[in-house]
Amino acid sequence: MSDAIEDIEIRLLLEALHQRYHYDFRSYARASIKRRLRQAREQMGFVNFSSMQERLLHDPSLLPRLLPYLTVQVSEMFRDPSYFRAIREKVVPLLRTYPSLKLWIAGCSAGEELYSFVILFREEGLEDRTLFYATDINSDALDRAASGIYSLDRIKSFTENHRMSGGKSSLSDYYSTAYGNAIFDKSLRKRVVFSDHSLVTDAVFGEMNLISCRNVLIYFDRELQDRAIGLFRDALPRHGFLGLGAKESLRFSRHAEAFGEFVREEKIYQRREP
Repeated sequence: MSDAIEDIEIRLLLEALHQRYHYDFRSYARASIKRRLRQAREQMGFVNFSSMQERLLHDPSLLPRLLPYLTVQVSEMFRDPSYFRAIREKVVPLLRTYPSLKLWIAGCSAGEELYSFVILFREEGLEDRTLFYATDINSDALDRAASGIYSLDRIKSFTENHRMSGGKSSLSDYYSTAYGNAIFDKSLRKRVVFSDHSLVTDAVFGEMNLISCRNVLIYFDRELQDRAIGLFRDALPRHGFLGLGAKESLRFSRHAEAFGEFVREEKIYQRREP
């Protein structure tokens, strides 16, 4: 099959996915989406994307099998510890001046970053005045996040990241173990709102003091990146904070002037005067 025909098939498949199920991946970076769709096609046993499209249109049970390929679910607790250390040492002191706080983890995946923030805020005495919003377009990922259950073999790296991020307690204080899993304490979820939200199609749902959206924008094309950053701009008041991933930047965004660099090396920005 020629690349030209494959590109047509992929475009039609993404259009079908949008019109049938309202998941919009049409503006995701094409090289990335093609690579992931090829993997899905091979592992699901389809001969081409046209047959996958036909099945998707007529069999809704295929959707939850396909979504994990399209929504990248790769994270760990306190990933990039220096980012969380910068939040702890440079952002938290300013957040302390607010009587109440709202934090949005956009693209929360299976919840690793969410629990990282809740634990950090508990250690810094801010948890009880903070509402945490954890959003993703993948309902299965949100369910996993809400369960707070992770394989025990991941805990070693989680624990080391927590220590390097400046953790003030032992990570083991926050979970119990059973059947090869670490089960994080339900008290960590008492101030969490889990919600299905798409940066592609949905609007802002509240004013936030801190937004962390890391390693999501790299999968969007430039237009979609601008849409997402525009949402973050609209959701942040003056002096609100935005954290991005190590390979992401506001440099070429049309909304760049709305933000100033706060911790340059960790891609933490601060909202300027609206």
